[in-house]
Amino acid sequence: MNPHNKSIEELKEIAAQVRRDIVRMVHAVNSGHPGGSLGCTDYFVSLYFRVMNYKPSPFNMDGEGEDLFFLSNGHISPVWYSVLARAGFFEVKELATFRKINSRLQGHPATEEGLEGIRVASGSLGQGLSVAVGAAQTKKLNKDNNLVYVLMGDGELGEGQVWEAAMYAAHNKVDNLIATVDRNYQQIDGGTEEVLSLGDLRAKFEAFGWHVLEADGNNFELLLPALEDAKRATGNGKPVMILMDTEMGFGVDFMMGSHKWHGVAPNDEQLEIALQQLAVQQASDY
Repeated sequence: MNPHNKSIEELKEIAAQVRRDIVRMVHAVNSGHPGGSLGCTDYFVSLYFRVMNYKPSPFNMDGEGEDLFFLSNGHISPVWYSVLARAGFFEVKELATFRKINSRLQGHPATEEGLEGIRVASGSLGQGLSVAVGAAQTKKLNKDNNLVYVLMGDGELGEGQVWEAAMYAAHNKVDNLIATVDRNYQQIDGGTEEVLSLGDLRAKFEAFGWHVLEADGNNFELLLPALEDAKRATGNGKPVMILMDTEMGFGVDFMMGSHKWHGVAPNDEQLEIALQQLAVQQASDY
């Protein structure tokens, strides 16, 4: 059972606060990846405040008896760190240490410093699906009926390891796995269709033996039902894939829809504009 189980209106408020955290974190160190973080905020908030079964404290590295989440595109760590803190894994004030020397909140998530909520180092693109498949198989071996979630960026689908893992998961009927692709059509050096066209992703994953769903990742009213549909689709002999449409930079108008905000921090003036657009009823900035 989810420890928060928030309403849609509460989720929207939390998402706005998380987006405030993201732009403030990357601005403070003039470093980080705001675009994809902003685009995936509603997905993370949905998982941690409504969908997933987990216990934030005490943190159990093995994750026995709870759902697990893995982030493959680790560069969007700002959104994950914010959501983990807001969900109770560690204190919100620690967000102020993002990307600083000796911080547990490095640019790409790591386990070395024992940050609660992180179970594997990530950021080497293309590896997350393999990790999630292995964790899902472990749950089956342990007779653990909980689920494994993983998020990938669409740009990293150019990595061959993703498709090896996709074949393996279908062949081995890893049907306790829900993978999601952040389909924002952007990557660090341009549009995905310009860099390396991905074609018909639904047809590709279906051909690989997956059960495929599509979702609007920036609309809670549409995203939550899709996540529930994905849960209902588990246990039927096929891994589940959600192709989730998002807009890079969602919530901040001058960042939206451009790969240029993949890994660029806002300056002082841009931060103020962004925070004005990300108004909340009662801000709880760290």
